[in-house]
Amino acid sequence: MQENSVRLISVTANAEEIMAYCARVSNPVNQDNPEFSRLISYCIKHGHWSIFEQANMVVEINTSRAIAAQILRHRSFAFQEFSQRYAEADHFIEYGARRQDQKNRQNSLDDLSDDTKLWFVQAQKSVWESAYGQYQEALKRGIAKECARTLLPLGTATRLYMNGTVRSWIHYIQLRTEVGTQLEHREVAEACRQVFVKNFPVVAQALAWNA
Repeated sequence: MQENSVRLISVTANAEEIMAYCARVSNPVNQDNPEFSRLISYCIKHGHWSIFEQANMVVEINTSRAIAAQILRHRSFAFQEFSQRYAEADHFIEYGARRQDQKNRQNSLDDLSDDTKLWFVQAQKSVWESAYGQYQEALKRGIAKECARTLLPLGTATRLYMNGTVRSWIHYIQLRTEVGTQLEHREVAEACRQVFVKNFPVVAQALAWNA
């Protein structure tokens, strides 16, 4: 079993200074001004998003295939994902059980009984053990990994690298930390926000993410 995790791989050096420098392209005599927090805040407040395309951040995300499929829908990013065609899968991610919200199909409620939650955990383990056993048998029989992987459940662990501009990260984090996103995906997005805040403190302050 494995857990969701996020860590920084790379970030544009002096990213906030570079964005401010580029933002002042029409005011060249002031481009090297070391004070830029008000400029960043102004650009965010008035929707001048192009300056936030001048710097990038890459993170590594460990999650399940189910959540990875949601992340990969964000097409302004560039991705590299662990390939089950070339390497063997050997972990799964265990998730808790929640009840479907009948008033909002994008929401779930954490009010199921302990017995039901325990049953769901055991069910995941049972499915994984059965599916992984069949997967290993398929590989032993010489079946290609790209075929054998069809036996694995959506809880199978995967790893991906997610590269995007600061603008893309702002949009992704704002969207995917809202309650309309699946809880497990929100946890990933929140971890991405923590990495973002550490590496873009002025931008984070302007977005009120530092609180």
